[in-house]
Amino acid sequence: MTRKFSSITFKFKKNRLLYISLSILIFLSFFLYVFTLQTYHKIELLSVIIRQRFGRFYLWLGLLCVLLLIVLTCSKWGKRRLGIPSDRPQFSRLAWISMLYSAGMGAGILLRAVQEPVFMKNHPPLGIDTHTDIIALEYTFYQWGFTAWAFYAVFAIAIGYYLFVRSKKVLSSSAFSSVENFITSKKQQHLIFNSVDILAILTTVFGLVAAVGLGTTQIKGGLTHLLHHDMGLTLTILVLLLISILAFISVFRGVNKGIKVISTLNIYCTIGLLLFIFVQGDSIHIIRQFIVSLYHYIVDFIPLSLAYGNYNPGEAFLTDWTYYYWAFWLAWAPFTGIFIARISKGRTLRELILGVLLVPSLGTFFWFTTFGQSAFSIIEDMGTYQGQFDDVFSSIFIFFEHYPFQGIINTIVVLLLISFLVTSLDSAIFVLSMFTDNGRQEPSKRHRFLWSVIVFIFSIGILLLGNVKAEINVLIAMQKLLIITSLPFAILMVFMIVLFIIDFRKNYKSDN
Repeated sequence: MTRKFSSITFKFKKNRLLYISLSILIFLSFFLYVFTLQTYHKIELLSVIIRQRFGRFYLWLGLLCVLLLIVLTCSKWGKRRLGIPSDRPQFSRLAWISMLYSAGMGAGILLRAVQEPVFMKNHPPLGIDTHTDIIALEYTFYQWGFTAWAFYAVFAIAIGYYLFVRSKKVLSSSAFSSVENFITSKKQQHLIFNSVDILAILTTVFGLVAAVGLGTTQIKGGLTHLLHHDMGLTLTILVLLLISILAFISVFRGVNKGIKVISTLNIYCTIGLLLFIFVQGDSIHIIRQFIVSLYHYIVDFIPLSLAYGNYNPGEAFLTDWTYYYWAFWLAWAPFTGIFIARISKGRTLRELILGVLLVPSLGTFFWFTTFGQSAFSIIEDMGTYQGQFDDVFSSIFIFFEHYPFQGIINTIVVLLLISFLVTSLDSAIFVLSMFTDNGRQEPSKRHRFLWSVIVFIFSIGILLLGNVKAEINVLIAMQKLLIITSLPFAILMVFMIVLFIIDFRKNYKSDN
């Protein structure tokens, strides 16, 4: 027993990446716990500065990623397989899509299913001559569609290429391996690679705990609504503890026995929930709205992406919504991209892009159309709307009160929220463990346990931060924090894209 303990201690000290990352996170956690109010004010100040100076940069980066993926898909480069020519996918398409969707989106579609389309309808962000229902769905598509998945896909392609074609380790710095062609000093190379990996770990943790904080708060909101009793922050922390334990059990069992099983179950339950609402509404009208909104989204995609002319909702709106979403997707890109790369060995770049960019986006669009259009119909029947769907944490539970079996359905929603958070958490912990366990594709269970504990502790700090003032909640706190933490990685992503294109183009013929 003593030998095992000393071995763990020795490896911990030897692993510089783990040691530095944990030191930074513990240092930040100290400020979150001890100087919560002061920390919030600093975050608020920095987020305003970054939004003013770099907001448009986020928009350009998103458009660049989408255009890059379109070019790769249509070009001969799309035939390149992640691995040797004889490699074939490890997972079926359904299991593959289930895992990448649960990791990359998950609980967010439940959090915003009703509240966001209704908000967009009541506050149309675009000054175009189109029905408000279509504008609401189109802009919701924009914020949950191609751009979000493009951030994931670009990172997944770069990592997958260096992992399965160049035989590099499962580390974010592997996407910058071609730096060796420009910088010959080993010391400088190690400094760059370690800095990239540390930044990826920190960005991943911040993005993850933001999602966990939002998801657990929604679960608490749902339980409060169902039980008619508010247990406050205590209930949220208990929910967080439950999710963390379940996530550790899942990640402890690994990709095949844990993450894949829960992800597939999530997709089945989500499709069932979607069909339950779809068949009880005006199905023909929902399909029509889906097609029309999708058409407008595709036609308007470039002016939407650049917030140009009548497609500019204004800096205040962009700050509260689009910049925040882009920061969120970028914060999730390191772990989601690496996780997608990890489960995509044997697939071609074209298949990966279509599978990551197209399938989840279309599924998400139909989800928001079904729930959004159904909510619009409910509001019309009300006669006078009094903000019933304005609360992001309880809107979907109030929505189901207008349908049969509301008690059963709302219970299923709570369980599905928990399950989605578990799959997001376990896949992120798995990736963090790969980072700090020397880039191993099957990280040790000691690393998995360690990151489960660290993420849980840091998530509690975020919940405290979101409850420090009566006028703020977790959502507002996360909007401000993610704008700050995702910026360095966003800038780094530009260099990653340039280096990848140069290296891929140079070695394309020899790789084949």
